[in-house]
Amino acid sequence: MKKTYHGSCHCGEVSYETALDLQAGTFRCNCSVCRKKRSWLAVASPEDFRLLSGREALGEYQFASRKLHHLFCRNCGVSSYAWGENEALGTFFAVAVNCLDDATADELVNAPVAYVDGLHERYDTPPEETRHL
Repeated sequence: MKKTYHGSCHCGEVSYETALDLQAGTFRCNCSVCRKKRSWLAVASPEDFRLLSGREALGEYQFASRKLHHLFCRNCGVSSYAWGENEALGTFFAVAVNCLDDATADELVNAPVAYVDGLHERYDTPPEETRHL
């Protein structure tokens, strides 16, 4: 069941609310940027995501196919969400689970984690090794 969470960057300049069902699953990716950031993400639809503040504080980084918009706060550097387009999902938001300010420890511990092989653009397949993610 979806629950509304509030998320933010470290300094609080960028904040949002999103409806997520953490029990439906979260994911970790092995692409070069997710691996370096140790990203832990959940997918939200556009109707379930609302930026509350900080649009002017956002910086953007894109690489490779340039399909995903990696956003970060230019003040504190934290990447609290990204957005992109996908043939299966349409427009989506990838919310950093670790930036959900009001998610409880129990909710985080019990959220299932899937692994995706973004390094090889095989998002429906887990990578061979996941222990480092």
